[in-house]
Amino acid sequence: MAEEKKQKKESAEEKARNYHVAKRTDGKWQVKFAGGEKAIKLFDTQAEAIAYAKKLAQNQEGSISIHKKDGKMRKQKY
Repeated sequence: MAEEKKQKKESAEEKARNYHVAKRTDGKWQVKFAGGEKAIKLFDTQAEAIAYAKKLAQNQEGSISIHKKDGKMRKQKY
């Protein structure tokens, strides 16, 4: 039974998604999966990107990592 709980926990963790909000070199803000190469969606402002990422994370039981303009981490697990 303990093994069953462990498998369910691992399965839930696999489903959880981490989305990153970061600025691109063209000045747009992007939302993408952690480790992903392509942006899911582009925005003119960081606030718009964060709002969109929040909706995605809520629906997918995920989290958000927000980057500053210079690419450094601003806030993780938002």
